[in-house]
Amino acid sequence: MTPRFDAIGLVVSDMAASVTFYRRLGFAFPQGSESEPHAEAELPGGLRLLLDTEETVRSFHAGWQPPTGGSRAGLALRCADPGEVDTVYEELVAAGCHGELKPWDAFWGQRYATVHDPDGNGVDLFAPLGPAE
Repeated sequence: MTPRFDAIGLVVSDMAASVTFYRRLGFAFPQGSESEPHAEAELPGGLRLLLDTEETVRSFHAGWQPPTGGSRAGLALRCADPGEVDTVYEELVAAGCHGELKPWDAFWGQRYATVHDPDGNGVDLFAPLGPAE
């Protein structure tokens, strides 16, 4: 038996805000997910992004408390090109999302930026600066 990587799960404090944020990034959550305690969006390649409210996690994990301190997780999303990094970053910031790191040309050869989701998790946006890899 070999376990297979299948999903990324995030615990969220506000399902509606989180679903809205990730939909802006192209995640296809089903209609009505905003009011559910658990939501899933299928990703390219068959992976899934799972969102669960804090209350849901507490219902099956007695005594669970959200972590304190820095962000809980981070996701990295590849954009089509450097211009898309700038566009997506600006659209999210204009929609009220926290822009943690403005787009810049990183020394490792990528256009790179970071925004925070509603729970403060980092979402990196990147694209190669040169020809597509």
